[in-house]
Amino acid sequence: MNKRPLYFDYAATTPVDERVIKVMVECLGFNGNFGNPASSSHAFGQQARQSVEQARRQVAELVGAQPEQIVWTSGATESNNLALKGVAQARGIAGGHIITSQIEHKAILDTAKQLQDAGIAVTFLVPDADGLITPQAVSEAMREDTFLVSLMLVNNELGTVNDIPAIGQVVRNRGALFHVDAAQGAGKVAIDLAEWPVDLMSFSAHKLYGPKGIGALYVGLRTQQRLLAQIHGGGHEGGLRSGTLATHQIVAMGEAFALAAASFDEEKALIVGLRERLLKQLLGIAGVRLNGSPTQRIPHTLSLTFSEGEFNSTALLASIAFSATSACNSASNAPSHVLLALGHDARAASRTIRLSLGRFTTEQDIDQAAQLIKAACASAPAFWQ
Repeated sequence: MNKRPLYFDYAATTPVDERVIKVMVECLGFNGNFGNPASSSHAFGQQARQSVEQARRQVAELVGAQPEQIVWTSGATESNNLALKGVAQARGIAGGHIITSQIEHKAILDTAKQLQDAGIAVTFLVPDADGLITPQAVSEAMREDTFLVSLMLVNNELGTVNDIPAIGQVVRNRGALFHVDAAQGAGKVAIDLAEWPVDLMSFSAHKLYGPKGIGALYVGLRTQQRLLAQIHGGGHEGGLRSGTLATHQIVAMGEAFALAAASFDEEKALIVGLRERLLKQLLGIAGVRLNGSPTQRIPHTLSLTFSEGEFNSTALLASIAFSATSACNSASNAPSHVLLALGHDARAASRTIRLSLGRFTTEQDIDQAAQLIKAACASAPAFWQ
């Protein structure tokens, strides 16, 4: 068997932690906790319900929420759709104004465009030079009929971190609801929804060493009675998301979030050290540029643009698993909409790679990746002379 490439695409997905796999498997098979959580009349269903509620508490604890404010979904994409469409439909979909940005995940951009087609005005904010959406930009875009603002906590391509508490205060002062896509932020940024002026927040398990196909939406007090379900049939999750709960996936997400809470400081310090080790080697390459704020960012994700010349990212694919853009854009073979919004042209976007580090990245991985990238950049000229 051929040796697998080095893995530097944690922002696309993380491997499921073995400790998470263990609790997940325990919910499968006749001797496991396989019952339907909605079957309250017997022990099998009651045991499954207890496990689901424990997982709900684990997710809530990581982000400073109350368990009853966590609604299970199939992932952050569904959570984003529920947040935007659910709020729009609850107020009457015609008219009104939504604010988002040009560098959101496609689950937000495509949903916002669908609402725009339905008659809602949408402002797509342009990021600043550091790849950030500022509170001032949000304030200037607010209108009398603005009812929802949706911005991400951590940009999935750049790793930049928006000042969500400050933006949320601007939004709350104007009476609108504030939704935050935190798929890339949970477990990497300290989130406190008990204090943050945030009304809705989306989460995904597979970005945090849990399985794919499970996520959650935080629904704050101000959003209750202002959100309509998008999936109907059975009235599960307080009527906000019908469907038989996938106990094994939910329990796994809970465990993944609990592990992230227990190792938050230790893991962050580890990733910071690995990031500095990698940057020390790569930023010495002539013409390389780090995209996004050098300080207001998570250490896990790096977007690097290289100069024209002999650099060929395709040549690295056999030895390093990385992304040229987000997984969404990779699937469509389109240039990164994030980099285009930052002012890069398509050629510069094609010379950009996203390296994302994670729990299982080692110093040896860092050094080997740096050597391979340096080799691909041999004789590259100075950047955009």
